Amino acid sequence: MFYTSGMPAHVLLTWLGQHDLDAAFEKKEAGLGPIASALESGLYNRLVVLSNYDAEKSRLYCSWIEVMYPRVVTILYPVVLTSPTDYEEIYIACEGVLQQEESDDTELTFHLSPGTPAMASVWILLASGRSRARLIETHREEGLKEVRLPFDIFARYRPEKTLASHISAIDDALLPGSPAFDGIIHESAEMRRAVAKAKRAAVFEVPVLLLGESGTGKELFARAVHHASTRSSGPFIAVNCGAIPESLAESVFFGHAKGAFTGAVEMRPGYLEMADGGTLFLDEIGELSRDLQVKLLRVLNDRKLRRLGEDQVRELDFRLISATNRNLALDAARGRFRPDLFHRIAVGVIKLPPLRERGQDLPLLTRHICARLNREFSSTPGWQEKSLNPGAMRAIGRHHWPGNIRELINTLTRAFVFSGGTEVDETAIRDSLIDFDTSSDGLLDLPLGEDFSIEEIISRTAVHYLERAMKQAGGNKTRAAKLLGLNSYQTLSNWLERYGVEEDF
Repeated sequence: MFYTSGMPAHVLLTWLGQHDLDAAFEKKEAGLGPIASALESGLYNRLVVLSNYDAEKSRLYCSWIEVMYPRVVTILYPVVLTSPTDYEEIYIACEGVLQQEESDDTELTFHLSPGTPAMASVWILLASGRSRARLIETHREEGLKEVRLPFDIFARYRPEKTLASHISAIDDALLPGSPAFDGIIHESAEMRRAVAKAKRAAVFEVPVLLLGESGTGKELFARAVHHASTRSSGPFIAVNCGAIPESLAESVFFGHAKGAFTGAVEMRPGYLEMADGGTLFLDEIGELSRDLQVKLLRVLNDRKLRRLGEDQVRELDFRLISATNRNLALDAARGRFRPDLFHRIAVGVIKLPPLRERGQDLPLLTRHICARLNREFSSTPGWQEKSLNPGAMRAIGRHHWPGNIRELINTLTRAFVFSGGTEVDETAIRDSLIDFDTSSDGLLDLPLGEDFSIEEIISRTAVHYLERAMKQAGGNKTRAAKLLGLNSYQTLSNWLERYGVEEDF
């Protein structure tokens, strides 16, 4: 039956977020969005939406919700904020709405996922003094879940504290989930730290530098930071600096006027101008030429540029996120990368761990990728849904994954394509792995410094040759010991145990 004024009201209070708008306006990758995902539970008969977005967009979204969930009464409160991270303005807006909506027969639930972390922090503060209030968040993978807060967050409250300082303490103690980061599949402590830093960086208008090996998901992190920021409605322009010919780089980055050079048959804006109002992601920034580094630094300092062949100066407003798999600090110290540019971009520095250091994330990612491959291939004629048997999972767990997540995706894709039936076995995984050239050249040419670890190099070398010998010997330890020049299989067993290499090959 429909909600009426005589029924207990189970009220969901939420800010409107960009992912919700994307869902309503038919961006398939957005799914239902956080608000609709919560309504799918059927727990609420009244929805209260606060929106700092354009009034027409907000109204259209609420109309979409009313069509999707006709049994839910939807109320829209337009809010004007000078900044979506201004705690005081957010608090005043939320408190005003609660005065209108709260009564003795209402049960309040505050949705933490839509909006900015500052908005979520205010919901946490308001919920702390209400015995019948709940906090929830929604994730694309996990759906709706209730948020339980550590008691000491609120035990620390003292009346003499200012509103801003109290909310800031809550924000530091519990960083709410953001749907922008739902696509980053992880459980490991290493990745939790990286994601937490990225969520914090997203809120602040500072340059972000992502450090990590190729294939660790730097662009995925960059997109998440963009979508969790106040610039989420603006463009996200991704540029691979290593893929641009040096002769075209200045034109590509800064744009050009018609006739500026031979072949410039029309005016064209550059990547920096295209990112105006949004985020510019420069992948492989360490590959930029010294000349282009100088020009980029000037734009970052002045927030202005001039297209090639033009006198007009254009003002720019974009956020820069950079990424590299190089030791950029070392490059700056050696003069390969400009130190002044390095210090300009290296503010919110986030290190992404390689897959081999992510522990329990490997089986989690494997299951996620397999599910995605089954969905993608479902329309292929004769396709049978596939799964990995225990032997295949063991083979995946033994591999070092030098190509990280990208290598894992490609390996599983090959195994799915070339395996018949419904089961992918250990042989299929082994056949799908590509042996990288592990000659000593790379190991003998590593730069010394803070990030250098001789123990890691010895470990990597030992693991590589132990696994290689065991594979070649078909798991026979006596034969493998001979291949490695060891005296006996007992000695080999000690090596296998020392470096955590499984004996089942």
